[in-house]
Amino acid sequence: MRLSRREFGLGLAGAAAASGARAADADAALTAFLDAQFEQELQMSPERLTRLGRKEKYGQLDDLSDAAAEREIAWRRKSVAEMKAKFDPSKLGEDARTSYDIWALELDRAEAAHKWRDHDYVFARGGPHTGLPNFMINQHRVDSAADMEAYIARVERIGPALDQALARAKAAAAAGVRAPRFSYDQSLEEVRRVTRGAPFDGGDKDSALYADGLGKLAALRKAGKIDGAAESRMVGQFAAAMTGRMKPAYDRLAAWLTADRANTTPDAQGVGALPNGQAYYSARLLDETTTGMTADEIHQLGLSEVKRIRGEMETLKAKIGFSGSLEDFFAFMRTDKRFFLPNDDAGRAQYLRLAEGYLAGMKAKLPTVFGRLPKADLIVKRVESFREEPGGAAHYSSGAPDGSRPGIFYVHLADTAATPTFELEGTCYHEGWPGHHMQIMLAQEMTGLPKFRGQYNYGAYVEGWGLYAELLAKEMGFYQDPYNDFGRLGREIWRGIRLVVDTGIHAKGWSEAQALDYYRANSPQPEGKMRSEIRRYFVNPGQATSYKVGMVKILALRARAREALGGRFDLRAFNDMIVGAGSLPLPVLETRVDRWIATRKA
Repeated sequence: MRLSRREFGLGLAGAAAASGARAADADAALTAFLDAQFEQELQMSPERLTRLGRKEKYGQLDDLSDAAAEREIAWRRKSVAEMKAKFDPSKLGEDARTSYDIWALELDRAEAAHKWRDHDYVFARGGPHTGLPNFMINQHRVDSAADMEAYIARVERIGPALDQALARAKAAAAAGVRAPRFSYDQSLEEVRRVTRGAPFDGGDKDSALYADGLGKLAALRKAGKIDGAAESRMVGQFAAAMTGRMKPAYDRLAAWLTADRANTTPDAQGVGALPNGQAYYSARLLDETTTGMTADEIHQLGLSEVKRIRGEMETLKAKIGFSGSLEDFFAFMRTDKRFFLPNDDAGRAQYLRLAEGYLAGMKAKLPTVFGRLPKADLIVKRVESFREEPGGAAHYSSGAPDGSRPGIFYVHLADTAATPTFELEGTCYHEGWPGHHMQIMLAQEMTGLPKFRGQYNYGAYVEGWGLYAELLAKEMGFYQDPYNDFGRLGREIWRGIRLVVDTGIHAKGWSEAQALDYYRANSPQPEGKMRSEIRRYFVNPGQATSYKVGMVKILALRARAREALGGRFDLRAFNDMIVGAGSLPLPVLETRVDRWIATRKA
């Protein structure tokens, strides 16, 4: 029977509709599968549940043992195998295919992390000895007596968790993997800070964790949720948890750090000097940049970026009217008193107010370049005393997806001489609006995609976005103070310096002194900050390369979109698209941008 043209057209349309329905069903099935898998993953981490604002397993901490790591990698292998058996990627829509690919990629990343697990510097900067108290203070919310009981139960578990981490550090040391000596010294000082004050000694000052717990108990009583007797009982239990199980574990850690320090050398070396160190560093670069760039390629990119930004600095220096060399101008910026606040409580309070002012001004103008804003607000805080260091890098801690806990922009204010005001404006835009806070919270609030897409982070994307946000602020009309604008360039050249110095340390055998010489010759940052940064690169190999690699890619993709679309290019739509699908590996982001361009051109 011959079909009429109309009947034939209807048949084609019906087939297309049926095919589209099948694809939508497959996409929905994959999302349901991945959501169930991600929930299993979350249930393995009580701390991640808490960071998401959830109170399941509220009295527990993560298992840091090797056995737990083995269970987790076995689970991920099984999960990916099951996904591949159940779903044909060729039958998925583009967004679903992206989710499929990322979930599979996560197994590759997990396998690499598992393979090199013994190369981690367990108690370096940000290790569990400071991370666990910080988690309790800033993440564990106390709204009821039961929450406080869970808080105390977690404090009791800090000791066993530290012992698990110490077992890992001992095994790594036995295999020839030790952090540089300065890291041992820093960790010992941090241990002393955590365990200084009440209830550990007879001093008048409370330790940071004890003060936090007492404050949360007092708030419960003030709210009428516990009475005086209950408060007294919980104070006793809290103090006992800190002195009975927590403190002895810190003592064991301090004893081991002191003893093993003798096995380190005075001069710091990069990870290239470790057993299989070059292979490890290559794995770290792949993980951090999500590209196949080699150490040499990253080093050369850094050299070219430093040269380009120096040219922009020369132009701005001339506009400011400084007659000396660029190196002279760096020295002026490092030392002139106008750029530094008093190193006292009043000066630190003024620094925080400046930050709040920059962020408020930016927040008011965000709708001009973004169509969506996150629910969670943002606050600025000084880093807790037990983990604060002069010149330490500012950083961000995410809020709760439902907006119940704000994001936190942390600043180190131990020494204001290492924290110049000319850098603060750019730092605010990187860590807060429209940088990390904007991107991370929007990702956590996404709907219509698997939940893991809002929680996974890829360094080159996240940090590349933060650095892009600093430039975007310039394009929006901020940095009206030319010294702050020079500070912006100083922050950008700092990221170019990182490419050179990180690869120099770990792939080319640079010493700490060599790294500092290169840094000093190309940056206006204070000496204390430069030293802190370089030591960060030594103990966290590869991480510092993610910023510039990511920014360069985002800017290249924006230029591609602008050229392809011409007058149809919309910056708001571009920015919303970049942050609209969660953190992505850079090759996946490139595919997303190309697809967006094609859609806009159609």
